[in-house]
Amino acid sequence: MPVPFRRGLIATVAATLVAVALTAPSAVADTTSVYSPVSPLPAGQNGDVLKSQPSNYNGAKATRVQYLSRDNKNKQVAVSGTVLVPNTAWSGSGERPIVAYAPFTFGMGPQCAPSKTLAGEGSQDMVSGFQGSFVNALLGAGFAVAQTDYIGPWVEGSGEHPYVNRLSEAHTVLDVIRAAQRLPETGLPAGGPVGIAGYSEGGSAAAAAAELAATYAPELNVKGVYSGAPPADKAALAKSLDGGMYVGFLGYALIGINQAYPEARMMDLANPAGAQLFLEARQTCTMDSVFKFMGKQTSSLTKSGQPVSSFLSQPPFDAIVAENRIGTIKPAMPVMVEQSPMDDVIPAAVGKQMAKDWCGKGANVQWKDLATLTPFFSHALGMMTAPGDATEWLKSVFNGQAGNGNCGRF
Repeated sequence: MPVPFRRGLIATVAATLVAVALTAPSAVADTTSVYSPVSPLPAGQNGDVLKSQPSNYNGAKATRVQYLSRDNKNKQVAVSGTVLVPNTAWSGSGERPIVAYAPFTFGMGPQCAPSKTLAGEGSQDMVSGFQGSFVNALLGAGFAVAQTDYIGPWVEGSGEHPYVNRLSEAHTVLDVIRAAQRLPETGLPAGGPVGIAGYSEGGSAAAAAAELAATYAPELNVKGVYSGAPPADKAALAKSLDGGMYVGFLGYALIGINQAYPEARMMDLANPAGAQLFLEARQTCTMDSVFKFMGKQTSSLTKSGQPVSSFLSQPPFDAIVAENRIGTIKPAMPVMVEQSPMDDVIPAAVGKQMAKDWCGKGANVQWKDLATLTPFFSHALGMMTAPGDATEWLKSVFNGQAGNGNCGRF
């Protein structure tokens, strides 16, 4: 082989190898991961498992799943989560119950997904510890746990997280139960008893699931739902969070509106500072958001200089707020609503009004004041009490001892 030709061939091969190396990340992406997309989504039923892989969790067989669900526009979407089955045999009567755990606010970035942090991956902070305490309490009672990540960027291509969106979060909570029932080799019954539990963002997701279960997932045998500190009225939160320690949660809610209702053109209201906050907040997990944005006034983020709350009573946002209000549909199962009277994030009146609205429709509602010792950090500290309260109440529900609630007495 002539030297010039050999040198040219070597140069061509080298250039090809460099080009391959530069494109390698997409070429060798782990398509088995539950966080990688299936494109196009296959035709299937809500709750069908698209992918599964073993995960890590002490005391339980943990399996990460990607499953089918629906967004607020009824569009099919892939969602991730975890199914956990205790290593110990079920000692209760009947079949082992499955409890859907709807996570507390965890953030917007891909690294924040609870299915990652529960496995010791992703971004670990105080909130991920709270998630683990709730899951541990449920597993300790012998319940299987079906934990959803909700819709979000943890599954590549699924868009931003529609934070506290009533319809999409209810769908993902109900569909993760279906996914747990359909996951092979778990030993979980297809038609067994089901419960739902969540606090804060999870409290609203659980409450929304309680309202929609009878129509969206009528085959599920939902025995009871626990809703802790639910942000049931978004208009009230726009005022209570503005300028405070947790204004980052309001930023999350605005990102969620922008994702779920792009036709509202939320970003048209933002000035450059507001647009920058959007970009930054969508990468944060909870505690990073708290420290980064605390004290921020939303009037400094809009073109008009008006606070965000002033827009929510105007079209098209008034209709969005109304669609996301919880308390308008009677739950078909017993529900417990619990919140600290001193809650420093979500006014206690919000959760209590939701419970009263349900009572007015004839629902079986148990209201309970959540015990906290101090008004400081009372919302976060409530996560130390809520898991045990939720678990004990669900035990009574599964034993047929839910009672008749306490409507008219709170």
